[in-house]
Amino acid sequence: MESREEIVIFLSEFDYQVQLLEQLYENIQKRKEMLDQVGTGPELVESAGYWLHNLYCGFEDLFKLVVGYWENHVTANGGYHIQLLKRMVLSIEGIRPSVLSEKSFHELNEIRGFRHVFRHAYSYGLDDERVRHLLHRTILAKKQIFDDIRKFRNTVSAMQDK
Repeated sequence: MESREEIVIFLSEFDYQVQLLEQLYENIQKRKEMLDQVGTGPELVESAGYWLHNLYCGFEDLFKLVVGYWENHVTANGGYHIQLLKRMVLSIEGIRPSVLSEKSFHELNEIRGFRHVFRHAYSYGLDDERVRHLLHRTILAKKQIFDDIRKFRNTVSAMQDK
């Protein structure tokens, strides 16, 4: 069992990362509003794509924090990104509760897939409608994802009191 001090440090780092995710969501909301008002244009679509990319990177940083603290590591192989995300759905008996529900997993997996496309879109650009759709879907999924994250955090916090 982890010491109370280690859990407090973990929770502080966890909370900080969640705060960064909140800020990323604010940028995504702004890009969606701009697209809704102005319409699409390459620069605005690319900007929205950039913030979606950053959002998923922020979630991965949170998941790496969880894995690093509770499980030590995830093997860095060709399927690292999906394996890391799948690991968050698992409740690992005697170690930690799940971080995400299946519903949140599916929503984040959609953003993960987009991040891959974004990183490799240098030769063909981004699909305006796909970006708009993903912005909308990402904003709608925020409550579910953050509810899951809060539930995990509350469970971990209760562990430190035992």
